[in-house]
Amino acid sequence: MPTPSPSPASSSASSVSSEEFSRVVAALRAAGCVFAEDEARLILGTARTPAEATAMVERRAAGLPLEHVLGWAEFHGLRIAVEPGVFVPRRRTEFLVDQALARVPDARVVVDLCCGSGAVGAALAAALGTVELHAADIDPAAVRCARRNIAPHGGQVHAGDLFAALPDRLRGRVGILAANVPYVPTGEVALLPAEARDHEPLTALDGGSDGLGVLRRVAAEAPGWLAPGGCLLVETSERQARAAVEAFTRAGLAAEPAVCDELSAHVIVGTRQA
Repeated sequence: MPTPSPSPASSSASSVSSEEFSRVVAALRAAGCVFAEDEARLILGTARTPAEATAMVERRAAGLPLEHVLGWAEFHGLRIAVEPGVFVPRRRTEFLVDQALARVPDARVVVDLCCGSGAVGAALAAALGTVELHAADIDPAAVRCARRNIAPHGGQVHAGDLFAALPDRLRGRVGILAANVPYVPTGEVALLPAEARDHEPLTALDGGSDGLGVLRRVAAEAPGWLAPGGCLLVETSERQARAAVEAFTRAGLAAEPAVCDELSAHVIVGTRQA
């Protein structure tokens, strides 16, 4: 799961001297940053002082994910707060959001399970308007970060393991259940880029022996929480898609894969039929 570099953003970086910009680009390029110029613009546009910019460049050169250096990530048109130690939302996960909006455009109850920063829930609420929004994660740092991103949308963030964290009153009422579960097989976690492996929580990456352990748990319980016509949406990999569909089907959901080649995104959609 490589962390994509955010797209360039117009900012106060335009007021920085060309010498300072070139110095930052050189430092980032020397550290191996492929998108050094784009990252320099983002860092210089975010830093409030030259000293802060220098510190940010040093942290990035030391291998900290760019989003953790900036304190935010761009996701589905929103600026999502991201703290050190919290899973960084990937651009490909925007496809999961788009699929949810296309399939349940009138959803009134939304749950973001394994929420991390809360990016998916925030994006869904921003697009849907007035919704009852809940998010949950087992990691305390993620819960703290998600509250920053969910609060502007009037949502609640719960701490706990999957559905055990949610209020019972949501059973049978959820229109969109988005679960960005970990799906990297345990044996492949060590092969991830250092930015993910060293700076993101293992609970957000490790999906068990075949990567589908958490997905199966979510699929098995989802029908009891979904409203008739409600959808469970989970991101997975191309090679895992068939087994993931089977897990959804065994749980009683009408399942189908959705693919976005541009983003290399694979989402399994399971619908609770009326």
